[in-house]
Amino acid sequence: MSAATGALAGLRVLDLSRVLGGPFAGQNLGDHGADVIKVEPPMGDETREWGPPFLDGTASYFLGLNRNKRAISLDLRQPEGRALLLKLLEETDILLENFKTGTMEAWGLGYDEVLAERFPRLIHCRVSGFGADGPLGGLPGYDAILQSMSGIMSVNGTAESGPTRVGVPVVDMVTGLNAVIGILLALQHRARTGRGQFVEASLFDSALSLLHPHAANYALSGKVPGRSGNDHPNISPYSTYATGTRPIYLAVGNDRQFRRLCMEIGAPGIAEDARFRSNGARVTNRAALREELEAALAEHDGAELAERLIRAGVPAGPVLNVAEALAHPHAAHREMTVEIGPYRGLGAPVKLSASPASYRSRPPGFAENREEILTQAGIPAAAREELDARGIAPGVRRSG
Repeated sequence: MSAATGALAGLRVLDLSRVLGGPFAGQNLGDHGADVIKVEPPMGDETREWGPPFLDGTASYFLGLNRNKRAISLDLRQPEGRALLLKLLEETDILLENFKTGTMEAWGLGYDEVLAERFPRLIHCRVSGFGADGPLGGLPGYDAILQSMSGIMSVNGTAESGPTRVGVPVVDMVTGLNAVIGILLALQHRARTGRGQFVEASLFDSALSLLHPHAANYALSGKVPGRSGNDHPNISPYSTYATGTRPIYLAVGNDRQFRRLCMEIGAPGIAEDARFRSNGARVTNRAALREELEAALAEHDGAELAERLIRAGVPAGPVLNVAEALAHPHAAHREMTVEIGPYRGLGAPVKLSASPASYRSRPPGFAENREEILTQAGIPAAAREELDARGIAPGVRRSG
């Protein structure tokens, strides 16, 4: 791993988390310079097996969430494993974990009971399902379940499809981003006060936070939002529309943009139709508007038209598949694709002018950096061998 650069260079993170939300948060911290040590159980992060596809025996799912990390394994069920974790925490700024609520406390590693007093500058961030208390407190959380429970699925899909899961793990990923936000807020607090604190980002809270504008609409109208497919509940035309080739998405937010759209597609009369002169009228008559627009759009190539529209000030874009999106020239220009040897991943979405993200190391193999990490912690060679032999800090992944 090359020398760390970035806004978080000099900070150390112990990432005890597995699967998605926590590892995604850890990768974001690592991309911006933090020294992130991924601590896996002896059987490893289960996402190492969530494939195909695989690269050198490791699943793409794991690879997408764990670059810029060093790796070690600790059996925290054993007292010696917990003692070694405490040793590593002596030089740690941020502890990131997503154990079921109560696990750390049962191990004698609770923040209030132990960690806050022993490591007063430590920021302990927990990614949880529902938080620690309340009617669902302490229960485990899963992305699709939270999509279901939060109302997200209820507004996604069509009348024919029924409630539909969003095609990406949006709740897990937003929870990971919220964890990063919380950690950065806690770092600012520590800079002022000298003390760390406990930070929690829950899937439940994060899922509910995504309900705009549906929650706002419900608060004002009292009407339960329903599924609208690709249509926006408040704006029209704001949906996918067929063209002569591929579909495009139009996101027309005002009357000026609507008039420009109609001019660009060679159908200025649509904008003069009384049914479509205001957004409210267009929402009321969205089915008729779709018929009129798609009749005109049938004469156009979708990709060419979408680019012409957006350059003319009409928000529009072609509907691309994943391969097309990643191959787009602008994705390369924005450094949103990363290659480190055979590893390929997505770039950091936040760009800083003075301290940009960097991509220093591919996702690690299981316990790949064990010797380096234990040596830096002051563990002598004989002790390292014993930790390996007893399975406390193994160098080889234990089978299920």
